[in-house]
Amino acid sequence: MPKKKNIPYKILILFVAYKSKPPNLPSSSPNHHIISIFITTKKEFHENRGFREICWIEIELGNLKVLNALDGAKTQWYHFTAIVVAGMGFFTDAYDLFCISLVTKMLGRIYYMKPGSPKPGSLPPNVSAMVNGVALVGTLAGQLFFGWLGDKLGRKKVYGITLMLMCLCSIASGLSFGSTPKTVMTTLCFFRFWLGFGIGGDYPLSATIMSEYSNKKTRGGFIAAVFAMQGFGILAGGVFAIIMSSVFNSRFEAPPYEVDPVKSTVPEADYVWRIILMVGAVPALLTFYSRSKMPETARYTALVAKNATKAASDMSKVLNVEIESEQQKIDVTSRNSYGLFSREFLKRHGLHLLGTTSTWFLLDIAFYSQNLFQKDIFTAIGWIPPAKTMNAIEEVYRIARAQTLIALCSTVPGYWFTVFLIDRIGRFTIQLIGFSVMTIFMFALAFPYNHWTRPENNIKFVVMYSLTFFFANFGPNTTTFVVPAEIFPARVRSTCHGISAASGKLGAMVGAFGFLYLAQNQDPAKTDAGYPAGIGVKNSLIVLGVINFLGTLCTFLVPESKGKSLEEMTGEANESQP
Repeated sequence: MPKKKNIPYKILILFVAYKSKPPNLPSSSPNHHIISIFITTKKEFHENRGFREICWIEIELGNLKVLNALDGAKTQWYHFTAIVVAGMGFFTDAYDLFCISLVTKMLGRIYYMKPGSPKPGSLPPNVSAMVNGVALVGTLAGQLFFGWLGDKLGRKKVYGITLMLMCLCSIASGLSFGSTPKTVMTTLCFFRFWLGFGIGGDYPLSATIMSEYSNKKTRGGFIAAVFAMQGFGILAGGVFAIIMSSVFNSRFEAPPYEVDPVKSTVPEADYVWRIILMVGAVPALLTFYSRSKMPETARYTALVAKNATKAASDMSKVLNVEIESEQQKIDVTSRNSYGLFSREFLKRHGLHLLGTTSTWFLLDIAFYSQNLFQKDIFTAIGWIPPAKTMNAIEEVYRIARAQTLIALCSTVPGYWFTVFLIDRIGRFTIQLIGFSVMTIFMFALAFPYNHWTRPENNIKFVVMYSLTFFFANFGPNTTTFVVPAEIFPARVRSTCHGISAASGKLGAMVGAFGFLYLAQNQDPAKTDAGYPAGIGVKNSLIVLGVINFLGTLCTFLVPESKGKSLEEMTGEANESQP
């Protein structure tokens, strides 16, 4: 190599130790090599073919056995334990986030009733937006904060904090106090913000922990199974609301609003919504001990904390096999340590981060707006009778029954179709199919909307609407959670997942806040109390169709990770710093 003036030589010592030699070395070569290479600059090192080949040998032979053991491990009991422990957090997440839509109508009747009004009381637009959306704001903040903290302190150290925060704030939400409607709503929003903050932390930590525990063959299914517990959380929320409203309605009978506006909302109705919110703490409490006993992931311990000995020790206990620690490989091999805001990260993973953030943002606009205003769609097609024909508790029962049917027939099956197929047909294909079919169904519902609202077509409308939920969950709602946990380096994996998830929650806020207004009737006389005229349900569905189409296009920015190790996907297997 030619000598360059005024640039001092450096000496790079590569130490290579192996049990079986690579095919490009002769069989007579010794089992240990020390190679001294004189170089002038880092750039020349990477541009010189001979140096690259030697570097390749070092990295390929330097892979830690503990990581290889995890990648090649057969499905074992600890995999299912990790799914349940992490999944129960997501069960709680979904229950807490979506149960609020079951009781918002009741809150309006209890706290905002107007004497003499032909319609039952309803939450003012600003209050409704806050009650429905404040948990999403907290979730966004929690995803960013705990995602960053998970990379700085370790996944396990902050994992229990998020669960405890969720438990405490679920209970506190049901105990919201105050002598006036304003103070009750204020305390409710305060506790739901911190509830969301804890929920937000669960996203990057659960996904990262499950991806780093899994083998490469079934990793996608395991991560998706954790996320699929959301479906059971949504279902449980609806079922529990049905049970509570049935019990209270039979015990405390009340006339419809149009018969007696005052007596249609019995005092005991105030207990119904509080109990529904508080029960969300129960499943999380049941798994708190198990979560606190989970060891730190080997990938974090070895690749980020640089403690291969502890990683091997922890995983030897988990896998029930002896694993050599190979601490010398961590000590000798200097890994490239580019950060999140470096040019190197932008070059290697910039488009990937754009892909995960954009697809999750677009997906959650559509997904959360559907969940939050589906009760309005059911009313529009006649599935839920006019509010004045029911008492307060019966209205909760009707809304919960409709949402439970959607969850049972489309949401839950969609999640588990993904679990069983994601490692067979791949993340990219499932996401592309999901967004595409959602686009088609949204337009199919929107353009002939007047046709679907006829009484004879109500069931067909609900079937079509349910299919959009099925392909949301057998599609981008699951894959946008899985992929960010697989394609970024270990040292920023939790942070990047948190950023991607926070982008999704930003989209959820657009859906939750925006569609409360957009879905209002175009006739000002037919809007909900306090709301201005909107663009109507038909035009709202058209907007959602366009959003899903954009999601289809952005999917092409996301790489396929099926069947590949995390280090192969992130490029960590090929990183070396001379």
